[in-house]
Amino acid sequence: MPRTRIKICGLTREADVAAAVEAGADALGFVLWAGSARHVSVERAAALASALPPFVTPVLLFVNAAADEVARAVQALPQALLQFHGDESPEACVSAAAGRPFMRAARMAPGIDLIDFAHRYHAAQALLLDTHVEGFGGAGKVFDWSRIPPNVPRPVVLSGGLNPANVTDGVLTVRPWAVDVSSGVEAAKGVKDATLMRRFCQAVFEADALIAQRLEDA
Repeated sequence: MPRTRIKICGLTREADVAAAVEAGADALGFVLWAGSARHVSVERAAALASALPPFVTPVLLFVNAAADEVARAVQALPQALLQFHGDESPEACVSAAAGRPFMRAARMAPGIDLIDFAHRYHAAQALLLDTHVEGFGGAGKVFDWSRIPPNVPRPVVLSGGLNPANVTDGVLTVRPWAVDVSSGVEAAKGVKDATLMRRFCQAVFEADALIAQRLEDA
């Protein structure tokens, strides 16, 4: 069975980048939206990402960014995966990505048809499912995972209020392709806690081990 990938988002400091990599993260997110407390400039994101080893992917998070803003960020970090987290249409995502791989965030508002959403954003490599709150981002809140249909036709990245205490349940319940965490491993906004990041990753590894054991016992 494929293991659950781990993305830690909202990195702003070199020490946190190093600690996240050491903990076992597969991807690190850099927020390029000025409305976030975890915002970094393109130049800062590029400097932070320059310390990443092979096979750890930088992810650039945009919210309703202009195409030229996306293009400038991609030029600075050509190895990055893009994440569109605003109100971008399928056409806007494809146009701004310009052939680059991207994820599309789905804010789990009441009544959202995730299957239809996945079909409309079929060009996305994955759908990142986040809690629907005022503004953008999940505000550290968990949504009802039972609202995720079992047959979403795109890889699912589970987000929204995850932390070391609940991510095992999230992996066991949803069986996502990946999980995404930000505030759940922070000491303060934009300041990660190395111990919490290590505990989060370990909880994901333990969930994968439980799934593998259940499959072996079945």
